[in-house]
Amino acid sequence: MARILIIEDEALVRDTLRQFLASAGHEVLEAEDGERGLEAFKASGPELVISDVHMPAKEGISTLIEIRELDPRTRIIMISGGGRSGNTDYLDLARQLGASETVRKPFRKAAILDAVERVLKGQSPR
Repeated sequence: MARILIIEDEALVRDTLRQFLASAGHEVLEAEDGERGLEAFKASGPELVISDVHMPAKEGISTLIEIRELDPRTRIIMISGGGRSGNTDYLDLARQLGASETVRKPFRKAAILDAVERVLKGQSPR
């Protein structure tokens, strides 16, 4: 299975994603913000990154752009519930900037695992 890096500031969401992905046989790495996520990305070379949009230290759109600069082939799924405003327009922006897929929070296990499978198989719209 794949090595997947989760970049998510909310511990509960991060833990939930880890459990979903590990139950499907994936190796899971974690980071709690974009800065640590970029460090983990450089150190581990994951096959897929799942990143939240709204985070402290370095938000997800900046993280997406930097990952794309480091390796344009990296597959990235961006997730968001819209933050405090509930605005999920950032997911549209993320797709325009190179996200392979986007998933709205709250999400179901099947939605995440289906998105991961599509992206890993190269079947995402991007």
